[in-house]
Amino acid sequence: MVEISPNSTPPVCKIMDYGKFKYELAKKEKETKKKQHVVVTKEIRLRPKIEEHDFEFKLRHARKFLEAGHRVKATVMFRGRENAHKEYGERVLDKFSEALDDIAKIDKEAKMEGGQLVIFFTKK
Repeated sequence: MVEISPNSTPPVCKIMDYGKFKYELAKKEKETKKKQHVVVTKEIRLRPKIEEHDFEFKLRHARKFLEAGHRVKATVMFRGRENAHKEYGERVLDKFSEALDDIAKIDKEAKMEGGQLVIFFTKK
């Protein structure tokens, strides 16, 4: 005897094979998981004093990730005395977001997380 609907009044029970019932539930759950879309977040790490070529290289990777449908997390890492000059990191992220403006929109605004400045992008 398997309880089908315990919350109804009176509770509904059915006489059936319990193993078959569990199998059907697992099958339905697997089918619903198959239809779900998992969003992958790719991280691009930048520095406040990044050179132009390195910046372009990272930008190309971010474009490739966005075109593939992934979410991009751009992180500016600060070390030592760089922590005193957060505006350099903000400039790098502003430049990065302007360069990606045609293909991406800002998902989460830039904010400090520990010693890192983080911003998220998704495809338009």
